[in-house]
Amino acid sequence: MEAIYSIGQLAKLTQCKVPTIRYYETISLLPETYRSVGNQRRYNEKHLQRLKFIRNSRLLGFNLDEIKQLIHLQECNDHSSRQAHSIAQKHLEDVQNKIEQLNLLAHELSSIVDCCHPEDNYECRVLEALS
Repeated sequence: MEAIYSIGQLAKLTQCKVPTIRYYETISLLPETYRSVGNQRRYNEKHLQRLKFIRNSRLLGFNLDEIKQLIHLQECNDHSSRQAHSIAQKHLEDVQNKIEQLNLLAHELSSIVDCCHPEDNYECRVLEALS
């Protein structure tokens, strides 16, 4: 017998908030679910596994469009593993570019902060540097 989960149970098992689960349903990241006689959503193992996949993908920083593409590739028999690799490779390049930008930002902020002498309010150049 297949396990059936309420939305609250699914949320606990995946550490995903209930509104987020509903949103994923709305944008078709999660497959449609059936409703109980009391009109409550009921989820099965397929929903649980899909939500774990989405959650893991989000933790790696994939955006929702990338996740949709990965889900499509996961379900499609007509795909090449190169397609998933290409999505992951592009995402890695984006992450590396962001790291580079953040390092430049950290260097600039460090320069601004180093110009300040906190013991003397008149010697702080932060506001001047931002103008």
